[in-house]
Amino acid sequence: MKFQFYNSLTNSTEEFKSLEPNKVRMYSCGPTVYDFAHIGNFRSFLFGDLLRRSLELGGYEVDHVMNITDVGHMVEGEEDRMKKAGDRVKENKKSGRVAEGEIDDPNDPWQIADYYTNAFMDDSRKLGYKIAFEYPEKVPRATQHIDGMIDMIQRLLERGHAYIAGDAVYFSTESFPDYGKLSGNTMSELQSGAGGRVSASNQSSKKHPADFLLWKADEAHIMKWESPWGVGYPGWHIECSVMASKLLGSDVIDIHTGGEDLIFPHHECEIAQSCGCSGKDSFANFWIHARFLFVEGEKMSKSLGNFYTARDVFEGKVKDKDGNPMGKPVHPAVLRFELIKAHYRTNMNFTAKGLVDSASTIQRLMKFRAELESKTGGETAEVDLNHPVLGAFAAALGDDLNIAEALGVMHPWVRGDHPDPQESLAVWKAMNSVLQLAPLNEGMDGDQATGSDDGGGDDQAEQWRVAMVAARKDKDYAASDEYRDKLLEAGYEVEISKDDVTIRKKLA
Repeated sequence: MKFQFYNSLTNSTEEFKSLEPNKVRMYSCGPTVYDFAHIGNFRSFLFGDLLRRSLELGGYEVDHVMNITDVGHMVEGEEDRMKKAGDRVKENKKSGRVAEGEIDDPNDPWQIADYYTNAFMDDSRKLGYKIAFEYPEKVPRATQHIDGMIDMIQRLLERGHAYIAGDAVYFSTESFPDYGKLSGNTMSELQSGAGGRVSASNQSSKKHPADFLLWKADEAHIMKWESPWGVGYPGWHIECSVMASKLLGSDVIDIHTGGEDLIFPHHECEIAQSCGCSGKDSFANFWIHARFLFVEGEKMSKSLGNFYTARDVFEGKVKDKDGNPMGKPVHPAVLRFELIKAHYRTNMNFTAKGLVDSASTIQRLMKFRAELESKTGGETAEVDLNHPVLGAFAAALGDDLNIAEALGVMHPWVRGDHPDPQESLAVWKAMNSVLQLAPLNEGMDGDQATGSDDGGGDDQAEQWRVAMVAARKDKDYAASDEYRDKLLEAGYEVEISKDDVTIRKKLA
């Protein structure tokens, strides 16, 4: 199967060819764990998941790695964000929003990082993010690779790509002629590549404004390590270069993904230090970036009240354009679909109405899957990409992840006739290995695949359903209506047939 992707490095769509036949080495920039991940983060992460799954459908073995930035030191104003996270957790402990025993000491940045890392992994598994099921092997934490960062900095110094200035080590951007190629910046235009780990007041010793931090000596910092340049902490960019090359086993990888906000300075700096250290001409052959997410047409912002974490969405805290909260839980499959259904290279507009529409789609897909399972007993036929429907679906994804075209293949097929349910179930399973919607845990470890409920009823709802069936058999339609109203009020769809009643929990 052929793939072509838009490569940010060349600003063109190119045919994808892996460095090693049938194998892809892929790296994705992960979260900085000083807070819960928001839906903009997950738009980027799930785009990477869709990319990986599409490659796997096309026959590639994908070795996927994503970092956890638990070093902290992202400066907001002049205050360390990990310290701010600890202060926030203290307040949340007082109000009961942090469960007893989850964090013993909010002043301990390691506990803060653990808390938010665990929360991120939990949210990611709920959303069917495949790499979250491979944690910790394929999801390294920056604090586990400090020695590797020190080693890379030493090599950059030896090769003339870095210099010591006062209490810091900087990468010399003037030593790397291709600096700016990814972002389209020129050296004369660049002012700073510090990346938020050191305040502007501490950068006066740099040789060029674009030079970026590799190591900062600071014994007063809340997270610090021994190094040849003093007790301190690493710069932001160095961790990804180190972890990508170590865990993927190569100085040059096939694909690097992330949000477009990371193109500069983060990814630009990764290229410079990785190539400067290895001596190779490239770090990643394809740089693939997802565009921004807006909420009801506006930039997501806490000040505007439209800033949502994944957990906010699950709990029904999303507000419509009139400011009214949805007020009911949203199934993780609904959020996953909402975040992947727009092409990754278009700005996405996240809306409450969109969630409701996505919920209707997921409900229909879950019903479709259940009907096929019922007819086949779970048995499937053998299918491959030569199947006309599955082949068209895969071809759309091969064309720069054209999700709209892929869904345009899937939707009419689902609504059509299915004379061979075993074949149809096999086709759907293959499609769902990419989409991960019905069910959300297709092929995942069942012990970890939370959030995969098919929308059926809980114990109380099931009791009302059974009572409603009995009432209808007794022709006690008043009682039947009473139970139906209870089910509707509890958020269930109720379908009445001649001999039975089927209920399904609304997903949003």
